[in-house]
Amino acid sequence: MFGSLGVPELLIILLIVIIIFGANKLPQLGRGIGQGMRNFKDSIKDGGVDDTKPTPPKA
Repeated sequence: MFGSLGVPELLIILLIVIIIFGANKLPQLGRGIGQGMRNFKDSIKDGGVDDTKPTPPKA
């Protein structure tokens, strides 16, 4: 279905994204998506263990 996307179609999609979000917001949007993907990959690699919450000491 998406294999038939060519350069003109991708340019139209990029133009729509720029119109919706604005040119100034695109770097922030890309940075946020990149951080989200990195966090997702790290959580999968770590087995889903959340290091931000302290674990209670075992007695």
